[in-house]
This record gives sequence, C-alpha cells and structure tokens, in this order.
Amino acid sequence: MTRPLTPRWYSPAEVAVLLGFGISKVKMKIATGELRSIKDGKYRRILPEWVDDYIREQIDRQEAA
Repeated sequence: MTRPLTPRWYSPAEVAVLLGFGISKVKMKIATGELRSIKDGKYRRILPEWVDDYIREQIDRQEAA
C-alpha cells in the first residue's frame, strides 16, 4: 500500500498555481518580503507553512481594514 507524497517545499511556479497568481506576482511578493523563501542552489523554494503564513497575513490585513 502506497500513500501519495506531500511536497516538503514548493517552487515559485507551484505557489503561483496554489494561490491563483501569475509567476511574476509571486516573484514580486518574494522580492518585497511578503512571501518568505529560501535559495537552494540556483532554485528558490517556499515551505508550505510560509504559504499558509502569507494567506493568514492577508486575512488579518483585510479584517483589520
């Protein structure tokens, strides 16, 4: 019996699909520090909890407005 693998981290392109954004918007959010990421060699990676943190921050920002 096999179980599906869950990604341990995402590429910016995968995060764009998850959030329904274009890749350039995800890259902008990374560059401005809104979305946390790390560099692994020449690749940029984003942990799933950082995507959750970004979403939570957006919700908090909307509720405070």
